[in-house]
Amino acid sequence: MGYAAEKPRPNILWISCEDSSPYAFSCYGDPLAWTPNIDAFAKTGVRYTHCYSVAGVCAPTRSGIITGMYPASIGSQNMRSQIQRPEFVRCFPEYLRDAGYYATNNVKTDYNFAVPKAAWDEVSRQAHWRKRPAGKPFFAVFNTETSHESKIRVTGEAHAKVTPHVTRRVDRAKVPVPPYWPDTEAVREQIANFYECVSEVDYEAGRILKQLQEDGLAEDTVVFFWSDHGVGLPRSKRWNYESGTRAPLIVHIPEKWRAAGQAKPGTVDGQLVSFLDLAPTVLNLASVPVPKHFQGRAFLGPALSAPREYIYSCHDRMDERYETIRATRDKRYRYIRNYRPFLPYYQYMNTSEGSPVMKDLRRLHAEGKLTAVAARWMADTKPAEELYDTENDPHEIRNLAGDPALRRVLERMRKAHVAWQDEVQDLGLFPEGEILREEKKLGNRHAILRQPGRGKLLAALRAVAGATDPGVLRAALAHPEPAVRYWGATGLANLKLRAEALDDESPSVRIAAAMACLRAGEDAKAVEVLRAALEDPEEIIRLEAGNAADRIGERARLLEKALEARLSDPRDKTNYPSRVANRVLNVLRGTDREVK
Repeated sequence: MGYAAEKPRPNILWISCEDSSPYAFSCYGDPLAWTPNIDAFAKTGVRYTHCYSVAGVCAPTRSGIITGMYPASIGSQNMRSQIQRPEFVRCFPEYLRDAGYYATNNVKTDYNFAVPKAAWDEVSRQAHWRKRPAGKPFFAVFNTETSHESKIRVTGEAHAKVTPHVTRRVDRAKVPVPPYWPDTEAVREQIANFYECVSEVDYEAGRILKQLQEDGLAEDTVVFFWSDHGVGLPRSKRWNYESGTRAPLIVHIPEKWRAAGQAKPGTVDGQLVSFLDLAPTVLNLASVPVPKHFQGRAFLGPALSAPREYIYSCHDRMDERYETIRATRDKRYRYIRNYRPFLPYYQYMNTSEGSPVMKDLRRLHAEGKLTAVAARWMADTKPAEELYDTENDPHEIRNLAGDPALRRVLERMRKAHVAWQDEVQDLGLFPEGEILREEKKLGNRHAILRQPGRGKLLAALRAVAGATDPGVLRAALAHPEPAVRYWGATGLANLKLRAEALDDESPSVRIAAAMACLRAGEDAKAVEVLRAALEDPEEIIRLEAGNAADRIGERARLLEKALEARLSDPRDKTNYPSRVANRVLNVLRGTDREVK
């Protein structure tokens, strides 16, 4: 399908960076930040103060951006998953290409699905608008990795190589330390490194903007600058808090392409913007019809959607660790629903444990030297609900979910969460093993909750996920849907009660039941169920089994041989099963062996 090519259309340029919270940009009011190019750019357009990612990590976020659909709706919510897209779900640059655009990506994709050839004219480190055929408008994406969490961890000469154009260094003694981190030399070094990496991002952004000027294209190009989520440090990246999901967003629209009253130079806009809104906004600015299945809204261009009342974000499997957390935010309050409250905030995960900040958190917690606020995030469990007043508590450290004065706010936010979950058909309450089984049967994950007879399934899942009533949990084991039985068995495991489901037809349910039986006491059959799951042909089942083994304490010794075999499995496409197995063995043996 093609659109009329004769209509003039603006060029569109995206400059994106990684793992960068707004506070490290001086145009967002931080006196320590040094970002002169982006500050100058902000004076030419509109700076958004309430822009949020749909997850606190890159792949789910970028999956949502490129498709215009919530990751939890199409099944791409788990980190480094590889989904089969429904036929109707296209990458939004495909619509631009249909309309005559030349589309390039330099260079990151990371969509949790294979990149279709139709999405881009070129994806490479050489991709550039300068390669377009004469007369074609372009959509060009440039992504810099300079502020990624891996970059801010290096020190000394390695850090100098990451930031070669930074001439103004940050005084470590002056950096602000949030109350949920300890105030140590290592923490201050990481924060300062982050500021300096953002200064290098500023240089790179300035170089691209200069090229646009040199090519005489500035007056015909709409430019977006954004980061995919918050800073790559604990309790920020991967998390649904302000520190993990709030991102900078600045948009410049040349005067000839502005709709009435929009994006005036030097303006600030406080409306709620989700990254789900980027795709419909770009299409709207390009005068390309916005597909009806998009789940975001256009916030710029000639045909605007109604303003948002809420922002939604998800926290699901992060690398080798399973979680199910949902957040709903309005202009003032953030509501968080923890569907796995029996898990700690900081599950041991290889990537995040490599952070010097995480190392200090672990060390000082073991020594009993953390402040009460910082120690809270080291707890073995978490509340089922959290509520924060972001105006009076910007660091979100005072949970008001139990405050009688805010009962109506809590109920309203909870209701908004449930309504969103039902609207998008959130797949987060399905165990990943079941998602894979359903995908094989149905062809894609989006169809799972849209099957006949499943209209009330989400409500049934919500009623069991995180439940603590043994009667409710045991009754769930008889439910016809495996996902409900899974949560019943998981809930019994949390309470250290047996789950009579070791012969269930679903591998995920069997694993959860085995975990329950072993947490309740030694059980030979449960050991055999977990051993078989650790050797299963499906990698995700092996990963689910490894996570279960991690929760059964000393009884995991009964699985040592199977866990040892997971340390190097040629079948694995990721290293996640080996990471979990290594952690279990290290705890059992008192060792510190490392796997990548």
